[in-house]
Amino acid sequence: MIDRDTLHHHLNTVLEAARFKDYGPNGLQVEGRGQVGKIVTGVTASKAFIEAAIEAQADAILVHHGLLWRGHDGRVTGWMKQRLALLLQHNINLLAYHLPLDAHPTWGNNAQWGERLGLLADGRFGDQNLGFIGPAPDGLTLESLTHQVASALAKTPTVLSGDGRPLKRVAWCSGGAQGFFEGAIAAGADVFLTGEISEPQAHYARETGVAFMACGHHASERYGVQALGAAVAQEFGLAHEFIDIDNPA
Repeated sequence: MIDRDTLHHHLNTVLEAARFKDYGPNGLQVEGRGQVGKIVTGVTASKAFIEAAIEAQADAILVHHGLLWRGHDGRVTGWMKQRLALLLQHNINLLAYHLPLDAHPTWGNNAQWGERLGLLADGRFGDQNLGFIGPAPDGLTLESLTHQVASALAKTPTVLSGDGRPLKRVAWCSGGAQGFFEGAIAAGADVFLTGEISEPQAHYARETGVAFMACGHHASERYGVQALGAAVAQEFGLAHEFIDIDNPA
């Protein structure tokens, strides 16, 4: 067991949460019991995930997407009431880390996603240096990269092939980072991987020749929270379980 506040302080320190300007509060969002013996990790604090965590007898939930976001008007109704009611009824702590979990060089979504694709960053780009960029492995082609992504994420990506140039530099940023495409192009990428695609990216790919790959927001953000939860559990002798709630996005 570990004291909740000790766990919270450790996560804040490891992830350097205070240095990020984010879309919502990072850290403890809902206070539960004071002692934590089991952590359940997942991507999003949805009702289905919270119910699964209760079934798994979690003392604390650690997620990438929490409940509180900038712009929420504070009313506890509808889906917010349902999720909060479950957490409070079962006295479960909710800890959420958004951009700090994307950025961490070891336990972050981008670091872990890159590792699964055989990519190693030697540079950063974009707002708050969230984007990763590095050399393409020898012999990597857009076709082979597409197969690797599909295999690692169990999801077929949407691919814009650009001008078919050889892949020398690969840039990636998990989740909804399609707006980083221009930054990846400026950083020298030949292909950019992220979770989502919006209307402008097709034009940028055609006009610049840089390939673009939308791999799924949820699919690209499953790995950081798993790695972080496992590391924390090992360090403090806690039980850990990752629960993936399927999401087609």
